[in-house]
Amino acid sequence: MVITNLDLSIQLLKEYTLRMIEKCEDAVDLSVEYMMKKDMKSTKKLIRQDDDIDILREYIRDRSIELMALKQPLARDLRYIYALSDISTELERIGDYATNICKESLDIGEEPFIKEMIDIPAMKNICVEMLKKLGDALKNDDADLAFDIAKKDVEVDELYEKVRESCLQVMHNNPDENINQGLRLVFIARYLERIGDHITNICEKIIYAKNGKMIEIG
Repeated sequence: MVITNLDLSIQLLKEYTLRMIEKCEDAVDLSVEYMMKKDMKSTKKLIRQDDDIDILREYIRDRSIELMALKQPLARDLRYIYALSDISTELERIGDYATNICKESLDIGEEPFIKEMIDIPAMKNICVEMLKKLGDALKNDDADLAFDIAKKDVEVDELYEKVRESCLQVMHNNPDENINQGLRLVFIARYLERIGDHITNICEKIIYAKNGKMIEIG
């Protein structure tokens, strides 16, 4: 098979996208880990690292536009470049949500948690697992794996509802002391739920890049 300059350019875009996935995986994982440990110093440092994800997004976006304008790719190549550009946008939003988790964590600060923290770490673990497998799906252009990853989002949604209901109950029982942190925990769970949605969107784009069919999962 002849390897063209366009092939090499697309491969480079793919490598940068895979790097974004790894950085998002770390950001999501550490945002909740530092919250659980109440490590304020590391949380603040993690917020600053979101710039790295934004820089990668800008590079992929600009390079994608350049390739489409100058190389005029056809069919599968055009579809693949378009998908990678869209994926980078979804990953940027995941990075933003990890940053939002950090900010809510800083607002909670050192105060003890008002409820047992089981479901939020479980949500995080599923999202991190999805991101880890997402890298494999993109690296290997594995549409079947992408579809399987997206189906895990149902578990994230179910856990979000559990967090929301339990926090509302705790806030109702003692609104004066619990309402501030309770709302922040609901926000954190909501950010993780949205991260699951963005991972699902990426899975749909991997399938599109591979098969040329845009499907909606979930």
